[in-house]
Amino acid sequence: MFEDLKPHIIELRKCLIIITIALIISFLCSFYFWEEILGWMSAPLESALPKGKESIIFTQIGEPFFTAMKVSFFSGFIFALPIIFWQIWSFVAPGLYENEKKFVLPFVIFGTFFFLCGCAFAYYVAFPVGFSYLIGFGSQSFTALPTIGAYVSFFSKLMVGFGISFELPVITFFLAKLGLVSDKTLKDYFKYAIVFIFILAAILTPPDILSQFLMALPLTLLYGLSILVAKMVNPYKEEKLDE
Repeated sequence: MFEDLKPHIIELRKCLIIITIALIISFLCSFYFWEEILGWMSAPLESALPKGKESIIFTQIGEPFFTAMKVSFFSGFIFALPIIFWQIWSFVAPGLYENEKKFVLPFVIFGTFFFLCGCAFAYYVAFPVGFSYLIGFGSQSFTALPTIGAYVSFFSKLMVGFGISFELPVITFFLAKLGLVSDKTLKDYFKYAIVFIFILAAILTPPDILSQFLMALPLTLLYGLSILVAKMVNPYKEEKLDE
């Protein structure tokens, strides 16, 4: 049994090594520009803070340094996305047919594209609305003094969460291409998918109903788009019974 798994383990190790090297190179390049990247990351928070109180503080001695590390790793991960998707495809490709292996370029391009679309939606739509609500709530009784380390962790978690969530049409395309799902399958499981989407949104977003809806709404629309994708790639064919 181990001998059967050995080639897969070797291939997995090769893919992980390439991904690790890509992440290290991207991390080092990002570290050189970490202050500029941090300025971009903190812009939505600063816009939501009260005028004249846009300060972001740190409370621990090593917090600025470890924040720079977090910023660089997050940025490095984003820049390394095409290589990560490429290696994911390289790992699963041996189990595909020859006509299916040619989709490596669309997988890398659209996988990266939809992930970045999720990040863009989070940055330009969800964050401004969510931060304004969260910071404004109770602002008459409390003073907002966000710490930079906690904010960067929070920012990165949400960006990755939205990015992964937006991969739904890409995943559906390849599952439909493999014949594992059809448009009817997705339609039949629609009500269960809605429940799962709201549970996922509740886990990935802050504990407020507004942020949950800001993630759940585009995911619901993406599920609808996935049904259209499956219908184009692997439409349901009703089996005719012999009379």
